Amino acid sequence: MEQKFDGPTPRAEIRLEGRRVIRTEVTHDWGLRLQWVVKRNGQKIATPNARLATSYEHAETTAGEYEVFLQMWKYVDYAKNPQGEFTKSQFIDVSNKVTYRI
Repeated sequence: MEQKFDGPTPRAEIRLEGRRVIRTEVTHDWGLRLQWVVKRNGQKIATPNARLATSYEHAETTAGEYEVFLQMWKYVDYAKNPQGEFTKSQFIDVSNKVTYRI
């Protein structure tokens, strides 16, 4: 069975309430892995599963500028480079980005 990506790209809106990030339901959902991406000072520090709940609160207390957004896996094929990384399949951003400072 072949995965089809016809139609619009999946999309969700996220908002920040304190340090808790809340997401809407994902429209045009492909049903593949959905993850929160948490960055501190531009470096990715966490990618927890976002399918389990519509909100996420990062317990990190280290000072810095944080950015949070959603990504979904877009599977194209199993092609990988010699390092074992996918060459065509990848995570794509599916939400707006929110930032906060600790």
